[in-house]
Amino acid sequence: MPNQNLTVAVGPSERTVVTAEGKILTAPADWILLPPGDAALTRRVKLAGPTWSVQEKRGRKIFSRGMWCPAATVEQIRADLAAERADPAHAKKKAADAARREKKHGEYVEDFRGAVLQFLGFSSYYSALAEKLATAVTAHATPVGSGTVARTERIPIEQRAEAAVIAWLRHQTTAYDEMKIARIKGERREVRRELAEQSRKLLNQYRSDFPVNPDTCPLRTALNKAAAEVIK
Repeated sequence: MPNQNLTVAVGPSERTVVTAEGKILTAPADWILLPPGDAALTRRVKLAGPTWSVQEKRGRKIFSRGMWCPAATVEQIRADLAAERADPAHAKKKAADAARREKKHGEYVEDFRGAVLQFLGFSSYYSALAEKLATAVTAHATPVGSGTVARTERIPIEQRAEAAVIAWLRHQTTAYDEMKIARIKGERREVRRELAEQSRKLLNQYRSDFPVNPDTCPLRTALNKAAAEVIK
């Protein structure tokens, strides 16, 4: 197995890991644990192989705990990368790549905000409120690395926008974050479903010209609070 690329879990003792089959392995003496952080280095070392990628699952999230791999491989690839990064051409390419990513991100943010407005479908009487809500949801959902539904490409942007609005309303206009939800399978999903229906009813109030009391509306309260925090 030292000659294979594996995904493993943290072992019971130093320099040990656990395979998917439950077998405990000890890292060879000439291997080191390469910590996460340098994506280019990690990617090249993994391609060079062999490696053991150590992962730890906490709740629904999986965290990288580094990668066991031959020390000699790491030293050679680290030296190669240092030479490349010292080349002025590398800095120029990196800047161009960053500019391209920024442009692409800006275009996505604009498209996503448009999808949010389309989902809201507020009456023209409440267009200003729709703009504020779309801005708030987009600012929360679209940052790179946020891990929100807006960053996935597995579903159409229209569905991402709808899910992002409902999620924002759940956290900002309901008591969801303070709820004590029983650890029963499906219970949290049911609570979210009920709160989603509550949020949809709230949105429906603004899809007609019917007056809504701003003093008792949780949406207005949440947006005012968000605006006040920005000013601070």
